[in-house]
Amino acid sequence: MRALPIAVVAAAAALTLTACDSGGSNSTEDGKKASTASAAASSTACKIDQIGIQVGPANAAPTAGDTGNVPVTLTNKGAECTLQGFPAVKVQDGGTGTDVPEEKSATPPKLTLAASGTASFTITYVRGTAGDGKSLAATTLKIGLPGAATTQSFKWSYGPLAGKTGPNDPNASVSSFQPAGD
Repeated sequence: MRALPIAVVAAAAALTLTACDSGGSNSTEDGKKASTASAAASSTACKIDQIGIQVGPANAAPTAGDTGNVPVTLTNKGAECTLQGFPAVKVQDGGTGTDVPEEKSATPPKLTLAASGTASFTITYVRGTAGDGKSLAATTLKIGLPGAATTQSFKWSYGPLAGKTGPNDPNASVSSFQPAGD
């Protein structure tokens, strides 16, 4: 077996590595660009302390088993920002609480919210029966933005929230963010 000169081996290795780069530019530079783009996207995310939140007026469920809708309107009080994903929604009765799941069929759009711009989402729920063991006697609604731990609290005045299998499995859902008026 004959040994190849190191220069030939190095050239072959360089050609092999170049063939793996689909962008035609330095992959370290591409990684920096992707990281910078990701950081820029997260730095433009809307912050809850710069968002005004209005809950309702609701189309409340009048009796147990009925479905109600609670619209929530967000107003940007800061610079242009983005909303992507679903709002974090939790209902509580004192110390007991449960997260409201995301609407299964919804694909959340990336929404740019201009300064003073508005967006909305809807909480759809089934009213439960007080004291039946499956319902949560909700008194507080907590709303947060995607990826943030901070929430704002509001009074829940729409009656008990029905559970599918119990109070921690709400028969409710939250839609994705939409431009206000849609």
